[in-house]
Amino acid sequence: MPARRKTAKSASSSFWMKSLGHLLAISCLCSVISGYSDRDRAHDLMFVYPLIDGHNDLALQLRILHNNRLSQIDLHNVNKVATDITRLQEGRVQALMFAVYVMCGAQEKDAVRLTLEQIDVVRRMCTEYPDFELVTSVQELQKSKDRRKIACLISIEGGHSIDSSLPALRMFYQLGVRSMALTHTCNTPWAESSSKLYNVFQRKNNSLTTFGKAVVEEMNRLGMIVDLSHTSWDTALAVMNHSKAPVIFSHSSSFSICDNTRNVPDSLLHELKKNRGVIMVNLHSNFISCRKEANISNVADHFDHIKSVIGAESIGIGGDFEGASSFPRGLEDVSKYPALIEELLRRNWTEHEVADVLRRNFERVFEEVERVRDELRDNRPSEVQIPVEEVQNSCRLVLRPPTPKGLPSDQISSSRALQGPRGLLILSTVLQLSRLIMTE
Repeated sequence: MPARRKTAKSASSSFWMKSLGHLLAISCLCSVISGYSDRDRAHDLMFVYPLIDGHNDLALQLRILHNNRLSQIDLHNVNKVATDITRLQEGRVQALMFAVYVMCGAQEKDAVRLTLEQIDVVRRMCTEYPDFELVTSVQELQKSKDRRKIACLISIEGGHSIDSSLPALRMFYQLGVRSMALTHTCNTPWAESSSKLYNVFQRKNNSLTTFGKAVVEEMNRLGMIVDLSHTSWDTALAVMNHSKAPVIFSHSSSFSICDNTRNVPDSLLHELKKNRGVIMVNLHSNFISCRKEANISNVADHFDHIKSVIGAESIGIGGDFEGASSFPRGLEDVSKYPALIEELLRRNWTEHEVADVLRRNFERVFEEVERVRDELRDNRPSEVQIPVEEVQNSCRLVLRPPTPKGLPSDQISSSRALQGPRGLLILSTVLQLSRLIMTE
């Protein structure tokens, strides 16, 4: 190449590089002058579309730290937790699914009582503080936003809370429960957990039993959202194939980014897309980076991947604050949510996509769940009962003389006792008392 042409090309390249530098400088200067940064965009967007957080365990911490004594604390400022009213307002959080969780050790014992007590503390919290508002429908949720209230939705975390009873499920609905995760870290007699922590109710090739399908059907009929976080992948697939309504993963992330079995593989994401459901990304560091440490960029990687697989219209946020021990740097509590939205905007997510993630996707699912409920309104409440042999619970009282066949050995003796002279006398007395009560 002639020296003159080489010099000219070099000069031209230098000119364009300098011009590009000037343009970037002008762009930065304009941002400074206008004062409208990605951070400002995030805050403004969240003012119009405040966040619906799919999972928060504050009720659990209230029990652990204060034994549910709300009189001892001010929920505007609570120590040793990541959630309080002040920080929710700072983080532009307008609604939360408050988890009603009792440990798997309560299964076959007093899980129902403990669940009732946790429902009580959420209801008290959300009715005694004027900043909160208990909601039970998508219409109430939207009205709560207009009133600038923090909406409380109640979700049961773990199907062991219903003690394999559809009447118990219906009563929880009457108390305001609008979502239930089918399992936690233990199998139930009718659904399978992703965790192997508890060696209970082990089955092969039966991740959702006949009774489990009845639970899903009754939740569809009631208008209760089916939550698949914590379920095994086989159970999740079986539920999505059976449910008439969209489902959610209330606090799960991408298995392709972090290969923890609590996360969701791409194959299930595609099924979720067909179901028109939503995965609400969990912020717990162990589910984000598969380590105890993570950062906001790691979290955004999950959003980017899920978006590339099934689109932004299938994503939400379920922080899991108060239910996990470590969170990414910059997302240590609920006040930090705008930093995540800022990162998504920086990654060229459109404001429409971010608005979907913040609340519109969850609202759509809730609306569709209620639509299915309305379509099923002529269906009578299910009277399906789980077979005694599937429950395997010696504490489960059968309100009629049971037969020894198929019963656990520790129930056979009680069965025989009821069939003896003393047992017949007891039954006769109970029947006579029942008749007296009915005639009064």
